[in-house]
Amino acid sequence: MALPNSSYTQISAVTRKFFIPKLIDNIYDSNVLFHKLKKKKKSFDGGLNIVQPILYAKNAAASSYNGADTLNITDNDQNTAATFELKQYHVPINITKRDELQNMGKAQVIDFVRAKVEDAEKSLADLMGTHVFNAGTVANDLVGLRLMCAGTGYSYGGISKTDNSWWRGNVDSTTTALTLASLGSVFSLAKIGNDTPNIIVTTDAIFEDYNNLLQPQQRYADSKEADAGFNNLLYKGVPIMADSHCPDYHLFMLNEEYISLYVHPKEDFRFEDFIKPVNQNVKVGHIYWMGALVGSSPRMQAMMTALA
Repeated sequence: MALPNSSYTQISAVTRKFFIPKLIDNIYDSNVLFHKLKKKKKSFDGGLNIVQPILYAKNAAASSYNGADTLNITDNDQNTAATFELKQYHVPINITKRDELQNMGKAQVIDFVRAKVEDAEKSLADLMGTHVFNAGTVANDLVGLRLMCAGTGYSYGGISKTDNSWWRGNVDSTTTALTLASLGSVFSLAKIGNDTPNIIVTTDAIFEDYNNLLQPQQRYADSKEADAGFNNLLYKGVPIMADSHCPDYHLFMLNEEYISLYVHPKEDFRFEDFIKPVNQNVKVGHIYWMGALVGSSPRMQAMMTALA
């Protein structure tokens, strides 16, 4: 069947079937952290916020005993909950009547729509990739890694980092020169037993600085990340990767076991059909996303913020 330029129902159908699935994969794979988290992204049914249960203390009644000793059953507070507001993202796909008339014919229309969708994809991927690193200062944006990893003086998920030491990330704000020793010091701060950071993200410049610290025989890479398109080097078996969205001077040591990407199943880059506004000679489609980036244990994360 031919695809008339005037049939925006058919254009919408083609966009939804052929272009949006690729757009979703490309956006999630455009960012190192999104790429890692998409494998285990979490769905939720609804509500205004994500409520994350937090275990912050041990059971103080745990003890040894002998025979008929009286057992300690004293209760102590061990749990609380952090609350994270859902964030919404959107990008329009605009097709003017002029565009329509200049791209007549089935193949031309499809190629034109593909280009518009790819532009929307790159725009949204760049925006969300940048916001992953946010410091939580813009109300509508994702609450990102800089607030998750921050130390005292901040509130995260409605819990004060100042009042609760167990809710603070590990921050090195003084080291300016990257060395293996400085990396080791910060890495150890986010390590409890065998529970360690399992991904390190930094800028292109700092990634090259790390590369220059290594002897040629020390330059090993994680093959899985390399196969996924992410150039990397290993530090203590953990892949270090560059992300163009990472803020200058920063290096993040992340334990992804304590980071979750919550996405509403009905708003996971949902495409809304093209419609025509009453006051413009244009058709507009929309892509929507809603979710939250949630850290359940900031003390298992670390960041360096002053690397030159």
